[in-house]
Amino acid sequence: MKHTYTIDGMTCSGCEAKVKTDLSKVDDVTKVTVSKDDKEAIITMSKHIELETFQNALGGKDSKYQISLPNSDSKIEVKVASCCSSNKKETATHEHNHNHNHQAGKYYCPMHCEGEKVYDKAGDCPVCGMDLVKQPSSAIQASQYTCPMHPEIIRDEPGSCPICGMDLVPMQPTESEEDKSYLDLSRKMKIALLFTVPVFIIAMSEMIPNNPMYNLMELKYWNWVQFALTLPVVFYACWMFFKRAWKSIITWNLNMFTLIGIGTGVAFLFSIFGMLFPSLFPSEFKTMSGTVHLYFEATTVVLTLVLLGQLLEAKAHSRTSGAIKELLKLAPTEATLVVNGEEKVISIHDIKKGDIVRVKPGEKIPIDGKITDGNSTIDESMITGEPIPVDKKVDDSVSSGTINGTKSFLMVAEKVGSETLLSQIVQMVSDASRSRAPIQNLVDKVAKYFVPVVVIISVSTFIIWWQFGPEPKLVYGFVNAIAVLIIACPCALGLATPMSVMVGVGKGAQNGVLIKNAEAIEKMNKIDVLITDKTGTITEGKPSVEKIVVKEENEIEVLGKIASINQSSEHPLAEAVVTFAKSKNVTFSKVANFESVTGKGVVGFINDEKISLGNDKLMEQESVEDFKAIEQEVIAEQKLGKTVSYIAINKKVVGYITITDAIKPSSIEAITELKRQGVEVIMLTGDNENTAKAVASELNLTDFKASCLPQDKLEYIKDLQAKGKIVAMAGDGINDAPALAQADIGIAMGTGTDVAIESAKITLVKGDLLGIVKAKNLSHGVMKNIHQNLFFAFIYNSLGIPVAAGILFPFFGILLSPMIAALAMSFSSVSVIVNALRLRTLKI
Repeated sequence: MKHTYTIDGMTCSGCEAKVKTDLSKVDDVTKVTVSKDDKEAIITMSKHIELETFQNALGGKDSKYQISLPNSDSKIEVKVASCCSSNKKETATHEHNHNHNHQAGKYYCPMHCEGEKVYDKAGDCPVCGMDLVKQPSSAIQASQYTCPMHPEIIRDEPGSCPICGMDLVPMQPTESEEDKSYLDLSRKMKIALLFTVPVFIIAMSEMIPNNPMYNLMELKYWNWVQFALTLPVVFYACWMFFKRAWKSIITWNLNMFTLIGIGTGVAFLFSIFGMLFPSLFPSEFKTMSGTVHLYFEATTVVLTLVLLGQLLEAKAHSRTSGAIKELLKLAPTEATLVVNGEEKVISIHDIKKGDIVRVKPGEKIPIDGKITDGNSTIDESMITGEPIPVDKKVDDSVSSGTINGTKSFLMVAEKVGSETLLSQIVQMVSDASRSRAPIQNLVDKVAKYFVPVVVIISVSTFIIWWQFGPEPKLVYGFVNAIAVLIIACPCALGLATPMSVMVGVGKGAQNGVLIKNAEAIEKMNKIDVLITDKTGTITEGKPSVEKIVVKEENEIEVLGKIASINQSSEHPLAEAVVTFAKSKNVTFSKVANFESVTGKGVVGFINDEKISLGNDKLMEQESVEDFKAIEQEVIAEQKLGKTVSYIAINKKVVGYITITDAIKPSSIEAITELKRQGVEVIMLTGDNENTAKAVASELNLTDFKASCLPQDKLEYIKDLQAKGKIVAMAGDGINDAPALAQADIGIAMGTGTDVAIESAKITLVKGDLLGIVKAKNLSHGVMKNIHQNLFFAFIYNSLGIPVAAGILFPFFGILLSPMIAALAMSFSSVSVIVNALRLRTLKI
């Protein structure tokens, strides 16, 4: 599992190194990343570690280094001192306010020019110049309250106004970053239209015979009016395009704004020069009245249309991140805390592990935990995609964001803040939305050479028209060269992949399929072999003891001994034995020298007796020779699909215990569908040959392998990959983690361990094989959508550039004006986004 913590007190790189070293020494910590600039530490651990343990590692409560959870509201007194100078010490109080207004935003480029890189401030991408998009915060925000009469009063909890006594009301949510960007562009769009429309009318009026406008003023004065009206469009509403173009040229990161800036900039400067110095131009550029043909209207119309495209994209971006926003809306901001029988409404950020919370009918569950009193029906559709409510009783787990039915119950908080399933889902969706698909590398290679080639084509267009075109040659050459620059903008090409990925990842999250990155989407579409574990993957993962068979010893005493041994094991089979023993009210004993033998069983000592419980391999390892005497009985049970463990005391077999684990109803349906899609399904299990064969036969599996240790699964996958197979692996246990990491696509069951989920590229919230069918269908839909987008973009540029250059003029007399080129360019980007948004309606 991986968690992020806030670290206070780091003032230099020496501090950073010391904190990293101290945290790395904590038992069960596998990796530590520390940043003094972000004041955070990202710690990967093999099991949960209490915050107090990390604080002790840093020197205790009085240390200058203080560690806390990112969502905690607390005042921490720390000693701030430079570790470079021990003589300088001062004490300061740091008040942590985690209200969303004070959180640093994370911004990324929608074209992913620098991969998954994010920026702390809004602005333009330094590579392509696109507006950076704010990554939706994965933190669940707490409500704040204000007085309707005195808005300056703001409180974290409900209550009354200290001034007028009125009840405080929840504050309205602040405007989102996407809305701000959209409103800013909308304001500029209105200004651009206000000045562009009259420029366009003035310019087009030249085509009217006996133009009545010339009765008011001569054409040369109307040219000055056009110039004045063009200035607000160029230097305010659309100035950002020229800034981006200039940046792209000086950094040589040529992009769509390079072409826009050059095209409209040349047209604008040409018009100014022609207006001021008409005598320097040849007659081909002049009107009947002796003035030069100006292109103020082309400049303003093109820029306004490009601005329109940006406006539509900004609106579309807010929709593509809608899945994350919808997930965040699932989380309540308050909870009802129960202390000594009294109930109190508090912020969810004030809930601590171990707190008892009441969930009332119809309320959203605030944190992850288990029911301690009562029962109810829970609607989990928002995180599993399954519409049927689930019955929950005492000791059943419930998740944050799911909706309670018609009954009230008490629950204990087990995971809070960023540890909850909902928070992890939101974070995973957010990270995956910014990741790059391998197919994007092809797009990047094309884009790298695209802009220089377009500039060369534009210059060549001008020269060819100048040399071979009809009169006025220079005018034709100039206009067509600008049209080539404008229509060739590669914006649609850059958006084709990331838009589809962003929408697809959100769609998956809403259906219980969590995708770690875009590479997983692409590879999932290509898999031809699925390796699956048995327990917890094909089966329910809730084994139960069917019977215990003891030959000579007392059955209850033997059950007590094996249950005592299993109390120290986390394996599902061990839990089944312990549960069965408790139901029989057996007496548990103290165990010494407990050992879990991976893939074989467990061993321990009770009152100097050595107890061994496991399969035939464990019996052979422990030199229990007489287990062969009951081998045929065990095999008969195994052939019925049951798991059987031998029981030995002091190297003498005394009997066996039979455990059943029902096959999930969805497993047969899912395997049948995967086989129909051409995916070979192979089961690898640590269970014995007979049990594995019975399960494989019931599921109609083409192949299986029994008695697999973790390294066996790993080697089996490597062998398949060496044969050129693209392998997906589905599992849920710690022993599956190496195989999940080795597979091309690791698929973890959300009902499994954190280690398995961390090792996987796809997590299925509900935890059944039908989720794999959903993931396969989703990946196919996303990749099909990406290919459609790339086809549209490539075809558009391939056809648009020759038409803009005038290739149809000799045959049909058709030319493409810069204004039409700008309109087509803007809507090509929008068409790509609209096509990507279709994935929201994809049936998986």
